[in-house]
Amino acid sequence: MSFLALDCEGPLTLNDNAFEYCSAIVPKGDVFFTQISRFDDYLADIKKKPGYKAGDTLKLILPFLKLFGGNNQSLQEFSKKTLAFLFEIPEVLPKLNQLLPTFIISTSYKPYLKALSEVTNFPMENIFCTEVDLDKVELSSSEAKILKGLHEEILAMPLIELPKSATSPSDLSSELLSVLDRLEEIFFEVIWNLEVGIFLREVNPIGGEEKAKACEKISQALGESLSQGFYVGDSITDMQALSLLKENGGVSLSFNGNRYALRCAEFYGLSKRGYIFVELAKVFLEGGKEKLSQLKSEEFEFGLVPKEGEELTKLIEKSESFRKKVRGEVIGALG
Repeated sequence: MSFLALDCEGPLTLNDNAFEYCSAIVPKGDVFFTQISRFDDYLADIKKKPGYKAGDTLKLILPFLKLFGGNNQSLQEFSKKTLAFLFEIPEVLPKLNQLLPTFIISTSYKPYLKALSEVTNFPMENIFCTEVDLDKVELSSSEAKILKGLHEEILAMPLIELPKSATSPSDLSSELLSVLDRLEEIFFEVIWNLEVGIFLREVNPIGGEEKAKACEKISQALGESLSQGFYVGDSITDMQALSLLKENGGVSLSFNGNRYALRCAEFYGLSKRGYIFVELAKVFLEGGKEKLSQLKSEEFEFGLVPKEGEELTKLIEKSESFRKKVRGEVIGALG
């Protein structure tokens, strides 16, 4: 029996729930989140900081969500109110689950996935996501003062622009490195040692390695080889899961993906409709990866990711442009 695992935001929904919640309650929250997201990209993909993984943005912002009034009830209500699906997904998810065991592996906060589960009747036991409890700690006035100062300092920093060709800190300017070093100090020295730093010390976002581990858990629970697995992702948090399936002979699909996802996937797909996943699942069940590699469709664009060079560069440009059309310029540009 084969299995299908999908990232949530991108393949299934149009939201970036954490970005949207941050934008709604934190002053200049859209700029603030974008800055922290790019810092996350740097730590995960360029510096490769030990113990840090793509998607940990979702724990870095928690002290600031708390500072500006974030709590469990507010996050839950916001998630229900703002949930937005890719076209056809509410009908597609039940069909997928009838075809083959289907799972969602998401970096997003659990209240957001609970909202999705309720709307689509998708079982929560088939969802891996980030556990968060914003009510876990009371914020003291002294710590609130420190966080307010840090919030202002981060907003005053020049916007982080990471060169697409950068592979190590030595590829970055000294001015940019000084900003990134200060952010490391803010999060991993100053906030880490505050009481509210419990969010940084204890919250474990399901991104990067954790998504790959979730795929392994699914494989073991079903008694199936990873070669029988099919993983769909679109961003930096999906890199390890996409690589894991690819290396083990399974299907790795970048769906409306950015350069991070395309770098690790074997296949790519571009579509504004969710029904693509039903079509791909059927072909996969009929003839495995071999039949998928021969698939041609007039309904959506699908194919093998070029290994390198000009073809890959063109596909990255095309996919990232399409991604922004589907999800919006700001969310589409996030790592």
